[in-house]
Amino acid sequence: MYQNFFSDYLVKLQESNQQWWKDLEQGKAAVNTPLNKAIQEQSLEDTAKLLEGAANQPAAMLQIQMQWWEQQMQIWQNVALAANNEEIVTPEKDDKRFQDKGWQDEVFYNFIKQSYLLFGRTYLETINAVEGLDDKAKERLNFFSRQAINAMSPSNFVGTNPELLKLTMEKNGENLVKGLQSLQEDIESSSDILKVRMTNNNAFRIGEDIANTQGDVVFQNELFELIQYRPLTKTVNATPLLIVPPFINKYYILDLREKNSMVRWLVEQGHTVFMMSWRNPGVEQKDVEFGDYVTEGVVKAVSAIEDITGQSQINAAGYCIGGTVLASTIAYYAAKRMKARIKSASFFTTLLDFGQPGEVGAYINDSVISAIEIQNTARGYMDGRSLSVTFSLLRENSLYWNYYIDNYLKGNSPVDFDLLYWNSDSTNVAAATHNFMLRELYLNNKLVQDKGVKVGGVWIDLNKIKIPTYFISTKEDHIALWQGTYRGALNVGGNKTFVLGESGHIAGIVNHPAKGKYGYWVNSELSESADDWFESADHNSGSWWTHWDEWLSAYNPKEKIEPYAQGSENFPVLGVAPGNYVKQVLPIQPEAEAKPAAKKPHAKADA
Repeated sequence: MYQNFFSDYLVKLQESNQQWWKDLEQGKAAVNTPLNKAIQEQSLEDTAKLLEGAANQPAAMLQIQMQWWEQQMQIWQNVALAANNEEIVTPEKDDKRFQDKGWQDEVFYNFIKQSYLLFGRTYLETINAVEGLDDKAKERLNFFSRQAINAMSPSNFVGTNPELLKLTMEKNGENLVKGLQSLQEDIESSSDILKVRMTNNNAFRIGEDIANTQGDVVFQNELFELIQYRPLTKTVNATPLLIVPPFINKYYILDLREKNSMVRWLVEQGHTVFMMSWRNPGVEQKDVEFGDYVTEGVVKAVSAIEDITGQSQINAAGYCIGGTVLASTIAYYAAKRMKARIKSASFFTTLLDFGQPGEVGAYINDSVISAIEIQNTARGYMDGRSLSVTFSLLRENSLYWNYYIDNYLKGNSPVDFDLLYWNSDSTNVAAATHNFMLRELYLNNKLVQDKGVKVGGVWIDLNKIKIPTYFISTKEDHIALWQGTYRGALNVGGNKTFVLGESGHIAGIVNHPAKGKYGYWVNSELSESADDWFESADHNSGSWWTHWDEWLSAYNPKEKIEPYAQGSENFPVLGVAPGNYVKQVLPIQPEAEAKPAAKKPHAKADA
């Protein structure tokens, strides 16, 4: 049955090993990076504190150990001796690793499954039971221990996974040969850490299959392109809408396929939508600062929109860190004593107060950030491929190891899924910007401090934001914890509306009304406590998009108008959407970077 399997597999294994060592010698592997060393040193320090705390409370540790031993014996008696399928330890409801019947019906696999789950839970319970550990140390120990435990899951290995072993025998090992080829390809296309592909990278064409809502590029500078979408209704709302996407991702998360596109839906409702498409930075952009995304980014876009539409005010929305930039821009206008150029602002899963960032906080400490700063400064940017893996590892079983198993051990071809394609289409972050975000925003939480952040020569004060604001966050968000975004909402002035959607950071936001999938909670009274707000909130079925659109209508004149022309004399159309910057893929090579349009930047944008 295995006539050619071992020879084919060994050839592929040898090729992969050669590539791995080649990458290691070139410094591509993460083994010797400053970041890896910093994490190891921090982990050793935290572990030493854990052991010291455990030694000071032997009775409590003995009790946990005895509970573990008793349950382990119960598992052995039930499964091995009595052939009893009744489980002592069961997986969590959302744990999909052990769904194959073999984990339940076959004694060997049932035993190792329950033993593994018991070990993992007991280990994490031990960490939480140790007194005297500060919250940050416990947070790090829990996070990195969970990563190690889930990496060791019996589901990740052929010999201890009944589904994989059966598949390998049925396919004569061809699944492993094919999987090893995929592994080799992914190693070659990864940066510091293996980036497991989630989808077929050739499945979609930007501008044709996705990001295909019709529009025109009407402004371009070294930082971004501005897209003006073409109307789909005979009349439109008078007040244009600017969307500021995150610069750590590509904008088309809001313009996926037609039935999954927020941009298209907004245009269908009569909005004149403008979208910023950020440049994918390379080493030449290493000195681009966070403040540049305000003064050379949103400020320029607002001026261009005013000129094109003739409107003195616009509505604006920002997604994730794009919302942080938008809030900084509004505060910048206020600090400069400029007219209120933005009528209303909406924030999608946006952190303004970074004191409660969620699980990404495991990486937020001085030693780890210092190491990242060293790497960023030497390279000129934070590699988007590594950043993408970091976010995936916040939900490692559903966003990393499941693809590892499917691609490399089952030998399956990745599915064609527009959202996963976007997730794999990574962007870099300029060194100066990423360093500032980590140290000044996440570590020091300066955006909510008096005279904490200066942009364009003025201090940013979120309390000076007096315009109406709309905050939408999601209950299962692991990137921007909703309790943290709620705290940020309390820091701005003016009339505030906070809405909490179901699902997570992406699916909860990209929730087309036609799906009828996820609902949302609303509560007009903003308590000091996020949990108090939630207890009194009312649940609504359907997408939050319709609720937001109704909210936006209050900041639009009742009278509809004829659609605006595409571009203007000062800001003529430079090309069709989606433009050039969104098509830049990693790794960025200096000679391959997209060049700005031949025309000089529009002078009027400085107004």
